[in-house]
Amino acid sequence: MKLKLLKWLIAACCGVMAACAIITVNVYFPEKDVKQAYKSLDDMLLHQESPTEGGGQSPAEPNEPKGGEKPQSALTPFSLSLVSDAYAQETAGSDALAVELSMMPDVLAAYDEMRGRLPQLNALRDSGVVGETFQGLVTLRDRSRGAGVQPIVDAENRNRKSVITGMARAIIKITKQKESKETMNQLLAKSATGYAATRKEEAKPGWWLLVAPDRWIQK
Repeated sequence: MKLKLLKWLIAACCGVMAACAIITVNVYFPEKDVKQAYKSLDDMLLHQESPTEGGGQSPAEPNEPKGGEKPQSALTPFSLSLVSDAYAQETAGSDALAVELSMMPDVLAAYDEMRGRLPQLNALRDSGVVGETFQGLVTLRDRSRGAGVQPIVDAENRNRKSVITGMARAIIKITKQKESKETMNQLLAKSATGYAATRKEEAKPGWWLLVAPDRWIQK
């Protein structure tokens, strides 16, 4: 009798351990905060005028250093003070995400490269050669006119993946989760979805959007 009871206890313990091993950690973070954080960073870092534009002069900024000293990057936590009043009224979640992302060197470097590439990418999107995907990336749409375009697409996607990965890590830090492979995979998918939604909303009329495999629509 005791032997049977012992076997039952061992089997029960094994069952509990197996169940614990397959529990899925579901990290929740409002999609609107993720999208707002992406938009805030785009406004501060991606769409700002480069020093070579506008007649070769840097745009006037209220906190520009004196003596011709150029700031290392606009992507710092202090940059959040430049966000418009509309953004200032958003939830603390989106602000916290933007701060975390703005302190990641790889994210800053990605935005610097994307900003320098933006005129080329816009021209390709205007012409319909490339389009936005539902995964937050860009892809070649018209291969007949795509000679020499793939390196631009590849470079842009590397940068975007850095930003998307940064978002996932920012969410993990803010929600005080342990960074595991399972958690990262879950949040990478959510971060990519939020990034794709932001790119779709900000797309200009006439740009092409891949909304499902092999299904293109024109905005």
